[in-house]
Amino acid sequence: MLIADRSPGVSLARFSARRARVLDQLGSSALVLSAGPLRFKNADSEYRFRPTSDFLYLSGWGEPDAVLVLRAHADEDRFVLFVPPRLPEAELWTGARLGCDGARELLRADAAYPISELSERLPQLLDGAEHLYARLGSEEGLDRLLLQTLTSARSRAQRHGGRPVGVLDPGAVLDDMRLIKDAEELERIRHACAITVEGFRAGVAAVRAGAGEWEVQAALEGAFLRQRAQGPAFGTIVGGGPRACVLHYTANDQPLPDQGWVLIDAGAEAAAYAGDVTRTLPVAGRPHPLAGELYAAVLNAKRAGFDTIRPGATIDDVESAVRTRLEEALTALGVVPAGDEEVRRARFKALIPHKASHWLGLDVHDVGAYRVHGASRTFEPGMVLTVEPGIYIPADDERAPSELRGLGIRIEDDALVTAQGVENLTAALPDDLESVLALRDGVGG
Repeated sequence: MLIADRSPGVSLARFSARRARVLDQLGSSALVLSAGPLRFKNADSEYRFRPTSDFLYLSGWGEPDAVLVLRAHADEDRFVLFVPPRLPEAELWTGARLGCDGARELLRADAAYPISELSERLPQLLDGAEHLYARLGSEEGLDRLLLQTLTSARSRAQRHGGRPVGVLDPGAVLDDMRLIKDAEELERIRHACAITVEGFRAGVAAVRAGAGEWEVQAALEGAFLRQRAQGPAFGTIVGGGPRACVLHYTANDQPLPDQGWVLIDAGAEAAAYAGDVTRTLPVAGRPHPLAGELYAAVLNAKRAGFDTIRPGATIDDVESAVRTRLEEALTALGVVPAGDEEVRRARFKALIPHKASHWLGLDVHDVGAYRVHGASRTFEPGMVLTVEPGIYIPADDERAPSELRGLGIRIEDDALVTAQGVENLTAALPDDLESVLALRDGVGG
């Protein structure tokens, strides 16, 4: 699968430019990335394959069992691919493969070899590299080959000098590149966000007393697929009642409570990029006033988080703005009483258990350090992140008002840092409770 095949307007030249940037940063070192293997659910029934994001970022290609090598230390064959060969008997079952010729012609590889030749050729290709950038620990066979290469180089070094001499994380080169999205990436993310919004319109409209969590999931993910998304970017969460307090609840196999709320957290993956949105709403009717106040507090926190985002601000600014408002609301509602500050801190931590944001891109929790040299990361145009405050009050929390027990509320939208400030990429989906209820009841725009 080529990204260009699934998303018109994607230029394969973009990937050549990225590889050129990486080669410049590698100095005299080499980088090895695996697309990852095909994984099986049982017998010959496989999961839908999706290559590792770093591999996809530098190749634009998505077949399993492939390995990419960038050789900054070499004068020729600086971009090498090892790929599954074209075999009629295999293509009968899984479709046409790119093969070595396709890797050279379409992906512009300087050299391409069958994956069966990896163990023979890789040590030679890496010989002379100062360092090796590779992510160890995900594929046993490749790990073993890379360690053998390093051991051999170390042995040679005792008498004649040998390289590579050590392994470094590819994130040292790739993470900051991936953190700042280019114009083409931003179009892909906007597309994924637009599909996500339409999926939520369908999912919220499926919420009703007597419905199952699975029905909401089906409506939402069906809308993703109708718009040609690859599917959900992560496990869709439809948590009814107290299940909303399970942060990564994905079973979605219980009926919605007649007198309760439901939390929906989902995102579409389109052209390999992710959206990520959360909405929380009563299953039927109007909320209890106290629950409505808690919702308003979370919404106020989300909007305050957005208000801090601009070039020069930091990710800690978002966290501080969100957390301050959530803590003030919990105090005002009597969920966290005034008193001993240490006790209050522990209670806030229990009720606000996760951070207010994360990076978004090829991965729903995308790469990029949140702190640099001990300081909070400063925003730059092209960064994309979520803002997702949440409060979760367990059903057995006797210190909270009874009307709030078992209630989890999270509201999440996707933000792009621009030169002027911030763009809400999912603003087309309303976040105020009245508008969300109108969508549920089929009267919203």
